[in-house]
Amino acid sequence: MENLAPINIVVVLLVVFALLLIWRGVKVVPQSQVYVVERFGKYRRTLPAGLNLIVPFLDTVSHRISVLERQLPEFTISVITRDNVEVNLRATVFYRISDAPRSVYRIRNVDDALHTEATSIVRSAAGRLELDDLQSSRESMNQEIARNLQTKTEEWGLNITSTAITDVVVDEVTKAAQRQQLNAERERRAAIARAEGDKRAVELAAEAKLFEAQKEAEALRVTADAEAYSVRVKAEADAEQTRLVAKAIADNGQPAVDFEVLKRQVDALAQLAASPNSKTLVVPTDVTGVIGALHVIAENMGRPAREPG
Repeated sequence: MENLAPINIVVVLLVVFALLLIWRGVKVVPQSQVYVVERFGKYRRTLPAGLNLIVPFLDTVSHRISVLERQLPEFTISVITRDNVEVNLRATVFYRISDAPRSVYRIRNVDDALHTEATSIVRSAAGRLELDDLQSSRESMNQEIARNLQTKTEEWGLNITSTAITDVVVDEVTKAAQRQQLNAERERRAAIARAEGDKRAVELAAEAKLFEAQKEAEALRVTADAEAYSVRVKAEADAEQTRLVAKAIADNGQPAVDFEVLKRQVDALAQLAASPNSKTLVVPTDVTGVIGALHVIAENMGRPAREPG
């Protein structure tokens, strides 16, 4: 039994040594991190998320780097715009570490370095804009800052995901001047709107008069066409009547002429009697003779002509 004691101690030591090797050689990296491994103080490799093996006692995990997106604390920058207005910009930067060795061995304090570069770039970008453009062009300005900042920070192993100008702070004097400018702009737009309304009203009135004149011209043309048609129809009727009378004269001779003359006399007497201005009508005694002669002529014209014996 006494000989077994040293053996047990050796076994225990071997087990402890094996556990120590496993503990030093097996590394489980969380999903949100990467490990930077050094050997004798020199960079060896980067361990990704998951189960990894390293050489015990030779390789050591020197840095545990989070790869989650980070936000730089909001900072205020005093800038002077192109139109010589001093304003304060509040900005922040979102970034993540894409190359862990560079972020470890190229820069000591990532946040401070990033703050310095962002301040310089934001001040330069804002100085090229006027105050009105600075307030209305935040999106394009954010993109420009992120693009320039990415170029500067690539050697540090950083990936700039976005930048944000959160606020533009101006003093009270500048605010008062902006209010006056805004009121003047509103008055100018109102004056333009009134002028355009008056112009449109004049245009509509002119169009209405033109439309009225066109309709009156069309009415006059229609009336003239109607009168011309009436004159043409009356002329055709008179021509037809003349043709019939001429034919009757040619067929019946003098009785047809006497009939037409007596007929016109009777029509004239009828129109005179129908006149509203005539209250008393004196008719000659030979009128009855005229009517009787008209009747006789009509009967003679209605009989067929006798052939010469």
